[in-house]
Order: sequence, then C-alpha cells, then structure tokens
Amino acid sequence: MMEKLYKTEREREDASPRYEERKKVSCLGPAGSFSENAARRLCPGYGLVLCNSFTEAVKKLLEGEVDHAVLPVENSLNGGVMECLDLLEEKDIFGTKELLLPVDQRLALLEGVKEEEIRFIYSHPQAFRQCSEFLSGRFPKAELRNTTSTAESLNKLDAHSAGIVGAQVSREGVVLSPENIADNKGNFTRFLLVGRSGEMPERSAMLFLCAVCPHNPGSLVGLLKIFLRHSINLTRIESRPVKEEFGQYRFFIELVGDIGTERVKSAISEAKRYCMQFKLLGAYN
Repeated sequence: MMEKLYKTEREREDASPRYEERKKVSCLGPAGSFSENAARRLCPGYGLVLCNSFTEAVKKLLEGEVDHAVLPVENSLNGGVMECLDLLEEKDIFGTKELLLPVDQRLALLEGVKEEEIRFIYSHPQAFRQCSEFLSGRFPKAELRNTTSTAESLNKLDAHSAGIVGAQVSREGVVLSPENIADNKGNFTRFLLVGRSGEMPERSAMLFLCAVCPHNPGSLVGLLKIFLRHSINLTRIESRPVKEEFGQYRFFIELVGDIGTERVKSAISEAKRYCMQFKLLGAYN
C-alpha cells in the first residue's frame, strides 16, 4: 500500500492514530495563533486542543481533558495579560515552565486586494495596541474590529477587510506584508505552561506569586522588606484591583528564587503569614 504523503510534519503528527494516546495541551486557537505557536514549543509531541478562549483552555485542564494549558501572562509593550492573571489567581492551576516568544505582526490581505480598498481591520485588541502607529499612519479611517485571537482575523478577510496576524501564519490565498508592522520590533510575549495545582517542581529559577497586603500605610513596603531580608531579587511587580473590594489591590510579583532552597521557603512562609491573601502562581525555569 502506498504511504500517504503529508505536506508538513505537523499534518503527519495530527493524523497519527496515536493522537488520542498522547499527552494533550490546550491553548487559545484557531490554528496559527501565537498561543498555538507557544504550545508547540513548550510541549513538542503533545496533541493540541485549540480553544475559543483562555477560560475554556483552563476549564479543559481542570476537567482532566488535557494535561497542561498554555497562557500568555505578559507582553513587553503592554504589560500583564489581565484575563490570564485573573485565571492564575482564581483557578486551581500552577505555572511550571515559561517561554518568551517574539511577536512578529503582519498585515494580512486576500490576494489582489489593495490597501486603499480596506475599510475594516480585524485582530486581537493586543495586536491593535502593538501596531497603533502603523494603523494610524496607513489606515487612519479604517474601523478596527476585535477578534478573540489574531489568527481568527483570517476568517474575516474580504475585498474591504484586512487582518493583523503573526508571521508564522500561512493560508492559501492570503498575502502577508513583507515587514513586521509592530511599533516596536523587539516585542515579546511571556507564556506560561500551567498544570493543576499540586504539580509543583522540586527546583526552580523563578517564582511567581500574588498577594493582598493589609490595608495600612506602608504595608506593601513591609512585604517587599521580607524579600529584602532574605536577599531575594524581585524582577516584576504589577497591581490588579481586587474584584470583591473597591480600593483594594492585589500585587503580582515575580522573583528570582529556587523553590527547593530553605532561604526561599522561609521567605514565602513569612510572606504568607504577613498578607491577607497569598497564592504561589508558578515556579519555573
């Protein structure tokens, strides 16, 4: 019997009869999204489950349909991805591995469509923010319409519409701009591979946590001094409103630390006792 020929190795993997037996990872789809790209890099050989939202990707993890999920948590230009930070804080999940993915944005048009004919541009809100200078300069009158992912904008293309997608996207009949249209060409998005809580690694290079401090003068300083006393370097701190209480804020903090050392364990234990709310969100390399 003649062996079936596949255009790409990806087609061969997805057509394999072992697909259902492999470990699986969920992420935001459709195919061609940055999340899919990150999932393939973080989990080579896994079966991919493409979802309509980050919430759905986490739901499939918690219900046992997949072994891991992939979430974007920070962009180098726009800061934290708030929806995913909320999921990390609210759901019983834990980050175990990180990936910094370069963001290369391209304008997508159907073959034969000219830029001067474009009246609508579709993409994810993050992509619009990352390409704002290009859009205001080249398409000042175009209406920007949101999609759940950059890759979804490909389904909206017609004679008067364009999309913004990643450079990794390839679809017959669609032409991508030859240049990266992002305002900052050194743009990266940080993705976390997450599992169900309790799957904490024994060692780590970085830790990620969130905390709500007592609502008193200097309380945040008090928390930061805990890490100072233990000689732990903080690499990121970002605030997010506590949904249940107006005027109260939750701090997302990343720090350099090995979860397997007594120094880090002691600092985390002291911080837990100090804070009104505290959750370790991830430990990864």
